[in-house]
Amino acid sequence: MAAELHLKTSRGPDGLPRLTATGEIDLSNVAQFRHALHATSAGTRQPITIDLSAIRYIDSAGINALFDHADKVDNLHIIVHHVLVRVLTISGLDKVAMLESGPAPSDGDGPHLN
Repeated sequence: MAAELHLKTSRGPDGLPRLTATGEIDLSNVAQFRHALHATSAGTRQPITIDLSAIRYIDSAGINALFDHADKVDNLHIIVHHVLVRVLTISGLDKVAMLESGPAPSDGDGPHLN
């Protein structure tokens, strides 16, 4: 059974494309996440923001999707739950994208990483 993942594409306050995700990102739904990343970029290298501040779980498939997308756009900005900042920094994602600690999810359930 696929993990629950909700994706919304919009424009941020800066006018740049923004993808907001809630739920979990794992192998069962990473294709949906990759498709949304591509659609948000609209096939260009323009900067985008990915808001993962409400993501409760991300596995290596989700992290790999972020790395892959960082190679396809200029100035990838990723907002993540503060608990994930350290893990994503250790993975080296901060070398190819700008990581920002976002607000904690309102449900009080922090993210989990396998």
